[in-house]
Amino acid sequence: MSEELRAAIIQDDSTGRVLMLGWMDDEAFALTQSTGIVTFYSRSRQRLWVKGETSGNTMHVVELVLDCDEDAILIRVNADGPACHDGSTSCFTPWLWRTILQRAQSGDDSSYVARTLGEGIPKVARKVGEEAVELAVAALSEDDERVVSEAADLWFHLLLLLHSRGLDPAALEDELRRRAR
Repeated sequence: MSEELRAAIIQDDSTGRVLMLGWMDDEAFALTQSTGIVTFYSRSRQRLWVKGETSGNTMHVVELVLDCDEDAILIRVNADGPACHDGSTSCFTPWLWRTILQRAQSGDDSSYVARTLGEGIPKVARKVGEEAVELAVAALSEDDERVVSEAADLWFHLLLLLHSRGLDPAALEDELRRRAR
């Protein structure tokens, strides 16, 4: 490897989920190999950065593979916690989940998300139940546009419920993968 920075794609070893992208110079690469803990070169800080040095969410190397040109690295890891600074399992989080996280953290009472979450799990659970019934009714007697609208409401409120319980939607995907085996 030369001294230029290389993209380091971080992938969860057990799920195959891409967790994040970081950058490595030769020193970060060598430290990652020797310590078994992912170390990046931070372009914003202009220094080496051990993933998890402040959050505790370190990443333990399972396998480190260079691509055919040796200008990118795939690192399969076991992570001690979420990869993203916002608390998400992956930095490649769907738009809706990221929006919910941002609005929940804002504490702004004009936000439906913050207001509903502020009312607690029972309120959110009731909304999931209401939306599920509305979707079932729409599926039986209404047009596709209405079914999509009600499904979107249910999906949104299900994500709110997961958030209110401190769960990441990635847990659903992991459970479905487990069941498919």
